[in-house]
Order: sequence, then structure tokens, then C-alpha cells
Amino acid sequence: MSLIVMKFGGSSVGTAERIKKVAERIIASKEQGNRCVVVVSAMGDTTDELIDLSNQLTDHPPAREMDMLLTTGEQISIALLAMAIQSFGHEAVSYTGWQAGMITEPVHAKARITDIRPDRVLASLDQGKIVIVAGFQGISGDGEITTLGRGGSDTTAVAMAAAIHADYCEIYTDVDGVYSTDPRIVKCARKLDQISYDEMLELANLGAAVLHPRAVEYAKHYDVQLVVRSSFNHNEGTQVKEEAEVEHGIVVKGIALDKNVARISILEVEDTPGILAKVFTSLAKEGINVDIIVQSGTLNGKADFSFTVSSADVGKALQVIENIRPEVSYREVTSEAGLAKVSIVGAGMVSNPGVAAKMFEVISGQNVNIQMVSTSDIKVSCVVAADRANDVIIALHSAYGLDTSEQAFVGGPKERR
Repeated sequence: MSLIVMKFGGSSVGTAERIKKVAERIIASKEQGNRCVVVVSAMGDTTDELIDLSNQLTDHPPAREMDMLLTTGEQISIALLAMAIQSFGHEAVSYTGWQAGMITEPVHAKARITDIRPDRVLASLDQGKIVIVAGFQGISGDGEITTLGRGGSDTTAVAMAAAIHADYCEIYTDVDGVYSTDPRIVKCARKLDQISYDEMLELANLGAAVLHPRAVEYAKHYDVQLVVRSSFNHNEGTQVKEEAEVEHGIVVKGIALDKNVARISILEVEDTPGILAKVFTSLAKEGINVDIIVQSGTLNGKADFSFTVSSADVGKALQVIENIRPEVSYREVTSEAGLAKVSIVGAGMVSNPGVAAKMFEVISGQNVNIQMVSTSDIKVSCVVAADRANDVIIALHSAYGLDTSEQAFVGGPKERR
């Protein structure tokens, strides 16, 4: 008998009929002798609809009240799922994040879990019940309802699996595993039987939407084995674990795409110690995440440097740079949107020279200009024009031998977490 955490995203529980299907799947696992804890997101577009409602009332809704509002979405789905399971003759109980013992830091909209006290969850399991837990939410030490931000339900599931020492954590989504790239772009994408935490973390950070980076980090830290599989079929999924077997001849494991990229360039900056520290510390204080950074050579004591941020952060970043102008001397700041980051990932890259050169050749062969480059032991990222990114992905996928003869399975609308 195994102890399993099962996580279902918004499209998996998007309608009453889908909730019934999820209930049947959970019951089937229970009848196989498993003890089941289920983490659920809000139904379908519920979160977006709640955000739209708030925007009809105010342009600047208070973060505390937004958390109070958005957490109702998960409360609807957990209650309905518990009802569905009970209607099939099985015992189930639903818990909000705080009832399930999810303790977070006192931050709204993007809180991190600081502790889990799963006493009620474990007690209900001991009573033979299926436990349904609301994802995406918790409570701070001072009693405030909080949300975990994007990917919060994935993080809830992995954190709960770690806290109750589950045998594994199943993440159900709209595809039947982790693919070598987005199967909506490359129809012949390869489904991976296994992938390492490090490879999955790189892919998640680089734009692959199947798992959130915070959930993968948590799984790696607490050695929680993940299985990514589809809500819409019973195919074997992808195991995410510490060491994955290397498939013969496959050096690049996956290709990720992030179209939410913009570049900011600061021209003719005084090349003196501490300038870069001042710029990037100021950006960090405003919660702006900087990705690729490139600095040119120095000429007459001045240098140019460029960096990428998410498209949504461009305006805020430009304002930060303007605010520090009295302390940082520069001639001009420019920004460029319409960019994308294409990345290849694979643990085998570190011992195989020429992988990056091949990537550059393939992109050049598509007559696409590479605007920025970033590398690590297991990944290479190139910034290119967003309107050509899909062409680049398709060409790279073929060049690295990742195409298959079968069409990838995509079971429904893009999963919401």
C-alpha cells in the first residue's frame, strides 16, 4: 500500500463532468490499496474571472483582499470534488490550505511555505478517508490568508508529499508527461520516461510550463519523486528524480521556449567599481528578476551592457534605472520587446563538445540572428526574435535527433495551476 499525493490543475476540474472523472480516478487509486491526498486548483478560468471582477472595482486592489478573494476559487473545487467522491460511496474530506497546516511567510500574492503541520491530514488518512487539499494557499504566522503565486498548487502538492513522507507525488496535467519540447509547437515531440531534478529545473526556469520551478526545487531538496501524467488518459507518465538514465545518443534532453522576454541596454556607463552592483541591487529591491547579462568592452572609461527581464517588468525596470541616474552616470537607456529565449537542456552536454556550436549553426541556418547567449553546464540559451522562435524550436528539435514518428498527446486546453 502506497501513500500518494495527487495534484489536479484547473483544466482537469474545469467542469462538473471533469470533476466526476477525477473523482473516479482517485477512487480507482484508493481501491488499489493506496492512501490518497489530493491537491486541487481552482476550476478552469475561475482565478482569471475573479481578477477581472476586482479590476472592475479598482485599478489597484489591496494584496490582502486579493488573497482573500482568489483563495475562494480553490475552496469551490475542493468542496465539489469531495462531494463527487462521496456520491460514489467513498469517504472524503476537504481542507483549505490553512486547515491542512500550510504555514507561510507573511507575504501576500507570492508567499513561500515555511512549515507544514499536517496533523488533520494524517488523522483523516488514518480514518480511511480521501483527503482533498486546496492548492495555492496557506496562512501566515499572524493569521493572514496568503497565496503562493504562480505554480502554487504544484508547490502545495510537493510540499505536502514531503511533509507526510509520501511514496511519490503525481502531477496530473493536460499532457501525458514531460516532452522534449512543447508538443503544441512540435507535434512529433518525444515523451521522456525519466528526467533528473536538475534538468527539469532548468527546463521549468527556462519556460517549460509543465512544472513550476519552485515545486521542482522543493522536490529536489526533500527527495520527493514526481510523476507527471495526463488527466485525460492512463498512459505511463514521466518520472522526475535525482538521477535519470541517459538515453543512448541523446545529449540534449529538452528544448524550452520563453516568449516573455525583453532586453534593456544601458549605454556609455562609467566603468567604475560598484556600478553594476548598484544597478542590479536596485532592480532586485523592486522584485525585478534579471536573466541574461552581457557587458561590452570598455572604451574611454565607459562601457555598454544589456540584460533581459520579463516583458511585464520593462516599465518598472526603466523607472528604477531613471531613479538611480543621479548615482549611475550613463548616456542613454534603450529597451526592446518582441524577443524570445530558446534553450537546449541536457545533463550529457557537459561531456559532449560542440553542442553549443551546433545550436548556433542551426539557428543561423534558419536565417535568424542570435542577439544574446547564456550558458551553464547543462544548458545553452539564445535570445532571438519572438516571431521566428517556433521555427528555431522545430529546427533544433530535428537537429538534435529528438523527433519521433508518433504524434504527441495533448489532451485539452493548457493546464492552469
